[in-house]
Amino acid sequence: MSTTESAAQRETAPSSGTAGDARVVGETARRRTFAVISHPDAGKSTLTEALALHAEVIDSAGAVHGKSGRKGVTSDWMEMERARGISVSSAVLQFAYRDCVINLLDTPGHGDFSEDTYRVLAAVDAAVMLLDAAKGLEPQTLKLFDVCRSRGVPIVTFVNKWDRPGREALELLDEVEQTIGLRPMPLTWPLGIAGQFKGLIERTTGEYTAFTRAAGGATKATAQVVDAETIAAQEPEYWQNAQDELGLLDEIGAGFDEEGFRSGKATPVLFGSALSNIGVARLLDSLVDLAPPPAPRPDVKGDDRPLEAPTSGLIFKVQAGMDKAHRDRMAFLRICSGRFERGMVLTHAATGKPFATKYAQSVFGAERRTVEEAFPGDIVGLVNATALRPGDTLYAADPVEFPSIPAFAPEHFAVIRAKDAGKYKQFRKGIEQLGNEAVIQILRSDLRGDQAPVLAAVGPLQFDVVTTRLETEFNAPVTLDRLPYQIARLVDTEAVEKLAGQSECEVLRRDADGEHLALFTNKWRMDIIQRKFPDMRFEAMPAGSSIS
Repeated sequence: MSTTESAAQRETAPSSGTAGDARVVGETARRRTFAVISHPDAGKSTLTEALALHAEVIDSAGAVHGKSGRKGVTSDWMEMERARGISVSSAVLQFAYRDCVINLLDTPGHGDFSEDTYRVLAAVDAAVMLLDAAKGLEPQTLKLFDVCRSRGVPIVTFVNKWDRPGREALELLDEVEQTIGLRPMPLTWPLGIAGQFKGLIERTTGEYTAFTRAAGGATKATAQVVDAETIAAQEPEYWQNAQDELGLLDEIGAGFDEEGFRSGKATPVLFGSALSNIGVARLLDSLVDLAPPPAPRPDVKGDDRPLEAPTSGLIFKVQAGMDKAHRDRMAFLRICSGRFERGMVLTHAATGKPFATKYAQSVFGAERRTVEEAFPGDIVGLVNATALRPGDTLYAADPVEFPSIPAFAPEHFAVIRAKDAGKYKQFRKGIEQLGNEAVIQILRSDLRGDQAPVLAAVGPLQFDVVTTRLETEFNAPVTLDRLPYQIARLVDTEAVEKLAGQSECEVLRRDADGEHLALFTNKWRMDIIQRKFPDMRFEAMPAGSSIS
C-alpha cells in the first residue's frame, strides 16, 4: 500500500464510522436544496436576490429597473454577464432560514446555456418554476420542466411580475395544467389584475396582506395585514372578483395535495413580484415547509446510497476564471451521503486516485467562504480541481459511483483557430480547460488536425463565452468560422471511413468521451445517408449522451 493511499485511509476514517449517523440524518432533514428555472427575462436572478434579501443574507439587491439599466446582480460575476444582463454561470448561495439550511442554486437563464442548467438540476431536490405574468409558459421553461419531470423533481410555481400588465390568473393556471399536465394548487391569490397589484390573499385562511414597495425594490417591501372588511370597502370590485375566483378554485378541488406535489403531478402556486420583493417571503416559507429534504441517491447499479453512509458526492459543475487573482479552477460537489470535513481525502471514482479537499469553499458571486463541514444536500466548491469533470463521483471508504450527467445534442458548430501562431500553446491549454469544464463540446478529426478543433454548442452564445474566455483568461485571441451542420448523431468507429466520401456530412471524435459524432447539414441529408447505410448506428442525443 502506498503512502498516499495510507494517508487517504487515515483521513477518511472518521467519516466511515457510525457515531455521527444520527447527526448526519438530522442535519440532512434540515436541508432544502433547490434551483430556479425559467425562460430568459422572467426575473430569475432578481428572484434569487430577493430570496437572499428576505433571508437577510444581503442588505440590498443589485437588480434595478429591468435589463437595460441592470447594474448586475449580486450573483453574477463574469464580465459578460454584467455587460449583457444575463446569467451565464451558476451561483450557489447557502443561508439559514428558520430552522433550515437553504442551498439555492442560481442557474443560467439563457436558452443557449440549457446544458449547464441541466447539470445543475442533477444536484437539486426541488425547483421553483418562475413564470412571467404576461407570457406564462415559454419554450425554455417547458424544456427545463421536462428535465425536472424526467428527474422526478417537485416544482413550486411562482407567477412573477404581477405588478406589471399581464394575463388573467385563472388563464395562467389553466395553461399550466393543459400544457404540461401539472395540476395547479394556489397557496396565495392576487388582489387586483396584473398591473394593478393590491396585495395577496392567503388561500387557506383568507388573510389579506398589503405591500408597500421600497424605492427601486432594493430592500424588502413593507407588509401589512388588513382586515377583510377594510379592504372590501377600499377595493370592492377587486375584492369581489378575488372571492369569486377563490370560490371557483374551491369548487374544482384545487387545494394543496402533498402527495401530488411530491410525485410531480401537482404544483403549489404563489403570486408576487421579485423586483418589488412582494410575495417572496411567502415563497421562501413554502420552500421550507413543502420542499423535500435530500433523499438517498441511487448509484449506477440502481441501489440507494444511504444518507448516513460514508461521505460521497457528485460533481455537477466545473468553473474556472472565478478569481482572476488566482486563476484557479473550482468543481462544485453536491454532497450525497455522510459528513464532509474540509481536509479529508476522497477517492475519485473515475480514476481511483485520491483527491485532497484542503481548499473547500462556498461561493456566491465574488464572495468566498471556507467550508469546514457539509451534509447531504450541501454544495461544496473544491478549488484546484484540475482532474474533475461534471458527472464525476467522489467518495470516502465505501466505494460508490453515481450515474453520470447526460448532455444535450449540439445544434451549432464552428471551427476555432488561434489568431496568432505564437499563442498556440495558450490556445491549446484554454481549449482543453473549457472542454473539461463542459462549457462546450470539443470535436476533432485527423483531417482537421489539433490546430483547428470544432466547437459543438447547444446555442450560439456559447461561442461568445469561449472566445471571450480564451482572450481574457489565456491571452489567446481566436477566429471562429461557422460550419453549415445542424444535426449530430452518435455513430460507430466504422462510420469514419464509410462516411468519409459523403457530401454535407462529416464525422468527428468528441474529446470528452472519445465518441464519434456524425454531423449533417440538415435532416433531409441525414435521412438519405441513413437509408444508404441502414445497418450503421445513428443514435440521437436529445439529452442522453454521457460526457462524464
